Amino acid sequence: MTSLDQELSKERTHHDTCRAALRRMVDGAAHQVVTGEDVSASGADAEILGRHLRGRAKALCEEPPGPLFFGRIDHEDGLRHHIGRRRIGEHPAAPPLVVDWRAPVARAFYQASARDPQGVLVRRRFGWAPFSDGDSADLTGLEDEHLAAGEAGPPSAILTGEIERPRIGPMRDIAATIQPEQDDLVRAGLTESLCVQGAPGTGKTAVGLHRAAYLLYTHPQRIRRGGLLILGPNRTFLSYVSEVLPALGESDVRQSTIEEETDRGHQVRAADPPEAEAVKHDARMAGVLRRALYARVTPPAEALAVPDGSYRWRVPAAELAEIVDGVRAEAPPYAVGRERVRGRVVRAVQLRAERRAGPRSAAWTRRTGRARAVTALVDVCWPKVTPEEVLAEVLTDPDDPVLTDAEREAIRWRRPPRSYRSAKWSAADMLLLDELAGLVERPAGYGHIVIDEAQDLSPMQCRAIARRAGSGTLTVLGDLAQGTTPWAARDWPGQLAHLGRKSVPVIALTTGYRVPAGVVALANRLLGALDVDVPPGRSLRRDGEVTVREVRDVREAVAGAVRAALAREGSVGVIAADRAVAGLRAALDAAGLAGPRVAVLPATLAKGLEYDHVVVAEPADIVAAEPRGLNRLYVVLTRAVSRLDIVHSNPLPTPLRQA
Repeated sequence: MTSLDQELSKERTHHDTCRAALRRMVDGAAHQVVTGEDVSASGADAEILGRHLRGRAKALCEEPPGPLFFGRIDHEDGLRHHIGRRRIGEHPAAPPLVVDWRAPVARAFYQASARDPQGVLVRRRFGWAPFSDGDSADLTGLEDEHLAAGEAGPPSAILTGEIERPRIGPMRDIAATIQPEQDDLVRAGLTESLCVQGAPGTGKTAVGLHRAAYLLYTHPQRIRRGGLLILGPNRTFLSYVSEVLPALGESDVRQSTIEEETDRGHQVRAADPPEAEAVKHDARMAGVLRRALYARVTPPAEALAVPDGSYRWRVPAAELAEIVDGVRAEAPPYAVGRERVRGRVVRAVQLRAERRAGPRSAAWTRRTGRARAVTALVDVCWPKVTPEEVLAEVLTDPDDPVLTDAEREAIRWRRPPRSYRSAKWSAADMLLLDELAGLVERPAGYGHIVIDEAQDLSPMQCRAIARRAGSGTLTVLGDLAQGTTPWAARDWPGQLAHLGRKSVPVIALTTGYRVPAGVVALANRLLGALDVDVPPGRSLRRDGEVTVREVRDVREAVAGAVRAALAREGSVGVIAADRAVAGLRAALDAAGLAGPRVAVLPATLAKGLEYDHVVVAEPADIVAAEPRGLNRLYVVLTRAVSRLDIVHSNPLPTPLRQA
């Protein structure tokens, strides 16, 4: 038996030991839930304990199958740590058999180098059979880096193989392959907001998800108290990334879209023309809505008289006007302001009563606050209102001077509903309703929000997120070059200001691990035409294939490209302009090429996805389909993990014709 076989045998035995320990942890957690129900404690303490025990048992029971460790570090002091996605131990007080990748001691696995060993003698990486369910026999290889020698060795074949292996199914976690610059971002502190400008394939989405898992591990109480939100551009994207956090042991994280967060229980039943949609997404609408809401606040013209037995306490109109003006100047949420006015009016009445008859009781104060005269006054000078009522009035007669005549006409309802209760709201209207709801009553904030594809957010969408962030922190992920919405950001400082964060560092990730160098080089040709200042991407991968073919029949050529791709391993994505998708699907069905490995999708849904082999049909049609068509094409080209095949009959867009 060779020394390699001996080491593999030892590691397989250790993995069996870890598997047995994990089973005991699962059984023990279930037992704790049962016995914990009989613990004698206060109701609140028992509930907190029960929630903690049930959560731990649930997380352990839902541990996805797979290898329990992916690396090992041997230290100069003789300690040895296996690194995995979860801590595994014989007992909570015993040294762990596997260290959680988020633990401080595990950081050296990602950061140590021959130049800076950080006390690590040997870093070992393990090679597991693809799609292993965690059987020890699936441990097929290992690779050691002797860092203490001070000499950098060749690139890790196991690491390279893991990065480059075929993409099938949901997005994978990158805990085994995190690079030092990614690790720095993942482990940034809870009090820090970050903005990551990431070129295609640099792992910015995975970095954001792993940062969420890291924060949940290092600050569990603070994060769970406020909650953690993952915001993605659409449900397709969220479905793709949905298994990353559970694979890292974190299953109770809300993953949502901005549309889902702002729907207020309404269904989208109307569609705006582009010119109206552009106005409604504009930051100026926040001021329009604020002015429309507070136009309802008017100082009273008459004095207040409150009956109190045989007396009537009078508060002059001038004093009431000072109360209303003072509260308005404090700028509280509208609903808070209304109750603040009520409270100060009652106080004015109370001072008059006490000067004549002595101290008043708490019951007297409450009764006076509910008095018909006081309520009538508050209803006149600071009336109750709903967001729907205010927005209906704005869209019926949008007369705010900040808007041009054309903009007012663009958003004006052609046929106003009989009542705001019967109004049909558009997707953009939901944002306006959410803005108004935030003015009426400030929403509770999340402890941390991870925002992906943030470059595509409009100013009003950013404001909706900022309200939910409250005093919490943000991880903002995006790529200005991939901005495809009409309001996509041209720079990060402006976008961060809309998100309520003006002094957030912007870190550029430019080294790609997913997209091959040939694909990156082709996509980089487009950057000069995109009107954004981003550094060009580069790739550490020298593999990959790029072919560009002019053909007479695009559908026939696509079918041939898919047939050739299916002869290899991995997923196949066919991406075309939206109007061409149905015809391509029919052509592939007729050729018998439809199947689980082949996805045919419109260019507008390609963002964030990845395929081993990408076939792009007629790039010129993708560019012509929308104002930011070149940005869309940049996104489409960079979905390829191994091979990119472009077929066209029309001339290529100008930047791609360059030599």
